[in-house]
Amino acid sequence: MEPVTEDIRLLRGAYWLARLRWIAVVCVPVGTYIAGDVLDIGLGQTALYAVGTLLCVYNVAVRILLDHAVKADDGVSARAIRRIIHLQISADLVLLTVLLHFSGGIENPLVFFFIFHMVIASILLSKRESYAQATFAVFLFGLLVLAEHEQYISHYCLTGFVPHCLQEGTLYIVGTFAVFTTAVYVAVYMANYIAARLKCAEQAYREANVMLQEKDRIKDEYVLRVTHDIKGHLATIQACLAVVVDRMVGKLDDVEADLVSRAHVRSVKLTNFVRALLRLTQMRLSNKLEMDDFSLAEALRNSAGSVAANARKTEREGTGLGLSIVKHILDRHGGQISVESKEGCGTAFKITLPKAARR
Repeated sequence: MEPVTEDIRLLRGAYWLARLRWIAVVCVPVGTYIAGDVLDIGLGQTALYAVGTLLCVYNVAVRILLDHAVKADDGVSARAIRRIIHLQISADLVLLTVLLHFSGGIENPLVFFFIFHMVIASILLSKRESYAQATFAVFLFGLLVLAEHEQYISHYCLTGFVPHCLQEGTLYIVGTFAVFTTAVYVAVYMANYIAARLKCAEQAYREANVMLQEKDRIKDEYVLRVTHDIKGHLATIQACLAVVVDRMVGKLDDVEADLVSRAHVRSVKLTNFVRALLRLTQMRLSNKLEMDDFSLAEALRNSAGSVAANARKTEREGTGLGLSIVKHILDRHGGQISVESKEGCGTAFKITLPKAARR
């Protein structure tokens, strides 16, 4: 599995944040209806429905902005995606503040939904940026509480939910704001700590993956060199045995002729094995395949014919690398292979290849 780059990670986070927002788009009007019409709690319902509509339009705009950034000719920029994430979180905090204003302000327990955004900011953004968003959240909430307390803006008391307007109690306001501020910064600190540990683990994984790939390349190069040398020696042995087989027919007794013939056959098999191993190693090192159109039906008929002439022989032929080569080729073509085996009945391999587009 390839490690995820920073720009891709941020892009996924930006889309994830947009998907989460659809939950709020649904919950705002539903919650407003239940609280206002069913439970008869005092709310600014008209304003809340308007905010829910604005939230929907805003989220659609964010998706369009993200899609445009992905389709840009210069590719996905981590800096651009980071700006979009900043925009989303900041806009969410503003909209959440507006929602709180029309639904009880400091009296509304949903005030701690600010913390969810702080956790998200800590996951997606840097430590400095997440603390900046936390400060912005504290500023917005403090501004809302102060404006309502000083009656610069109206306060919607949650009649039916709280016994009296808690907004009027100075001690309650100061205490709640202090707890809110502490919770926000503690949440950012803890989320940053966990995110930093996860990033360290991810970096270690990336480095280990690079080392494994390098070791795999060195191993393939070693196998390639050794196989090439073995191939040369086997070719010489096979050529010498071929001469013996051709010229000594009739001059050897049955036992000697059988031994020479079997040695020649084995050398041919071993040479084919080395050639197949050499070809597989070259394919792994070059990471390329020579592709061309061919008749799959004809290839299957030829393979079935060659196997049928041999699946009854006592001595089985083959290099043992067939499945490995097949798996390698199928992976390159986006195909799959599966196996079904029953004792006493045999083994069946099934391959699946994607249908090519017509040219």
